[in-house]
Amino acid sequence: MKIGIVACTDGGRKLGRRIAGQLPGSSLLEAESSIRAALKLAWHSCDAVVCIMASGIVVRTLAPLMQDKRSDPAVLVLDEQGKHVISLLSGHLGGANALARQIAAITGGSAVITTASDTLGLVALDLWAAQQHLRCDSNQVLTKASAKLVNNGSLALYSETAIEELPPGLIAVDCEAEADLLVSHRNISTDKPLLHPANLVVGIGCNRNTPLEEFEEALAELFRDAVFSPLAIRNLASIDVKNDEEGLLLFARKNGWPITFFSRRQINTVTGVSISKAAVKAVGAIGVAEPTALLSAQTSTLLTRKKKWQNITMAVAQAPFSLSAQVRDPLNT
Repeated sequence: MKIGIVACTDGGRKLGRRIAGQLPGSSLLEAESSIRAALKLAWHSCDAVVCIMASGIVVRTLAPLMQDKRSDPAVLVLDEQGKHVISLLSGHLGGANALARQIAAITGGSAVITTASDTLGLVALDLWAAQQHLRCDSNQVLTKASAKLVNNGSLALYSETAIEELPPGLIAVDCEAEADLLVSHRNISTDKPLLHPANLVVGIGCNRNTPLEEFEEALAELFRDAVFSPLAIRNLASIDVKNDEEGLLLFARKNGWPITFFSRRQINTVTGVSISKAAVKAVGAIGVAEPTALLSAQTSTLLTRKKKWQNITMAVAQAPFSLSAQVRDPLNT
């Protein structure tokens, strides 16, 4: 994490040097032209901006630059004695809350945290979801659930994945109808907040020079028929002779999905899959879509057998996935 410290007085710069000496990844930025210019530079170049100055200049300077809590850097404001370390922006996802506590420990001051979940001792739902690799259709899903968590003090959670442990405020229930929050790889029709675990692996076989559009159409049809959400895709998988297949690589890159490749020797060790005469003849493997999905997911569970199109085969495996209570310090992830 790159942390830029900006100060506007001699006392502030002295404190900034002290913090930089004890906080890994931090440095005191020199205001070569003006404080406002230094703040803007830090905003665009750092993961967190520590401002040792009045909060007014920080708010007026940075407000026009703010876009989204998922992309804005963390912003903190300190007085020049370090008595009050205020988490001003991006408290959860950006790590400002955790950073405020860390800096307060250095200065001997108090971290000022105003996010409701923290002050009530409840889980930061957005941070927990991100670190559990849970995805949703829009930010409004988590905003709605977080508001209910704060207002009620708890949320009933129904999960189709295993649960090891849940963080403060989340309570597991066995019935979907009783839940305030759902976790499923399925594209459930519901008015309740729905999170998708990244636990689906799509195995893919294809003919040479298959265009991107055919991969997109095949996946859309497969997931529509199976009622799966693409947000639950963890990665793609295929045979290593396809590691230069332009359409396949573009399909993975466009959607931000990693893709793993396996040799025919690895594929031919897999049992319980449909034997493909075409694949045996073409690449010397018993198949591609089903066995690579199983190998990558490290499971024996196929959610869908291979489906064939003119140039593509696809199959979906379910990787092991469980929910835990862990919300790691975003400064150390």
